[in-house]
Amino acid sequence: MTPFATFLIATLIKIALVLFVLLTSLAYLVWVERKVAGRIQNRWGPTRTGPHGLLQPLADLIKFIFKEDPTPVAAERLIYFGAPFMALVLSLMAITVIPFGGSVKVAGVTTWLQITDLNIGMLFIFAATSLGVYGIALAGWSSGSKYALLGGLRSSAQMISYELSLSFSVVGPLILAGSLSLRTIVDSQAGYWFHVIPKWNCIPQCVAFVTYLIAAFAETNRVPFDLPEAEGELVAGYHTEYASMKFAMFFTGEYANMVTSSCIATLLFLGGWQRPFDKIGSFDWAGYIPTAVFYALAVILLVFSLKRARLVERIVLPVFATVCILIGSLFLWTPFHDPAEGVFWFAAKVLFFLLLYIWIRWTLPRFRYDTLMEFGWKYMIPVTLANVLITGFIVAWRTGH
Repeated sequence: MTPFATFLIATLIKIALVLFVLLTSLAYLVWVERKVAGRIQNRWGPTRTGPHGLLQPLADLIKFIFKEDPTPVAAERLIYFGAPFMALVLSLMAITVIPFGGSVKVAGVTTWLQITDLNIGMLFIFAATSLGVYGIALAGWSSGSKYALLGGLRSSAQMISYELSLSFSVVGPLILAGSLSLRTIVDSQAGYWFHVIPKWNCIPQCVAFVTYLIAAFAETNRVPFDLPEAEGELVAGYHTEYASMKFAMFFTGEYANMVTSSCIATLLFLGGWQRPFDKIGSFDWAGYIPTAVFYALAVILLVFSLKRARLVERIVLPVFATVCILIGSLFLWTPFHDPAEGVFWFAAKVLFFLLLYIWIRWTLPRFRYDTLMEFGWKYMIPVTLANVLITGFIVAWRTGH
């Protein structure tokens, strides 16, 4: 087999795996948000469809497929139908350059755990995510509704404003790494201070880390920055006139943007797939943490299955426990230990940011629109600019340039 054919097959396999894992994760991210929101508000969340409501995403998909899909009379039909596709496709494009682990060797072929590696990966991500505002703005304009139009205008102004501070906040880590390649940025954060503290950018770039998180919340239209969808003012904002699968596309695109921003935060500030603990002497105790986590999860599932009265839970939960045991055992297999451990730590950090998204949504109230814009232009942009100048000055002084 020629090298090009090997590369093509490996790329197609990675695309299929990434799409399957991503779309499944997006579906169950909705389930996680409803469960966490239920716990925060002292209620249960989904419980009826499947064990603990685990089949709720499938039920929602069936509902969206068969739900009535009316089209407004005053809508610009071509743009009205194309806007959801634009919002979804652009949100998924950024995932193609995100590395989620090191390299792995399968059947004699070594490949990176990444669909494609660009030396300008950060520029590609910002280009794809910045164009996403067109899907929202065109959806608001093409619907022929004043509420949708106001939501689209709000979203355009908000995303342009906070795109500046978001871009400035990532310049600091880029200066420290000296590259726009995401893989190089992760490699620059390898190692530990005093064999205890990981050399992650969230420590020297703590100001940029905080401003990035704030700007990311605004860029993804999440509470307390969900002004384009303010239900009390604009019904549902830019997607007021959308239903069925077109509404689901906007919904999926929003959660895909959450995953993308969480991945970027992990890569730029938390060391990507680098582990947070160093080994003690020659004993690599941190390498057994993923196995211990999955084995503990399997024990918990088995205990729950013994306590449940429903037959389906007594069948499904042991199956999940078996899967957890198999995944935990994968980390003990030498050829896959390092890449599997890297994927584990990367996924754990991304999950931390996603849970932070959910926690903030159900904790803080929505800002007023004038307060939102004032905060972005008067505070966020000056702080991020000052961080860029200070970081550049320190790097130039240390390198003697």
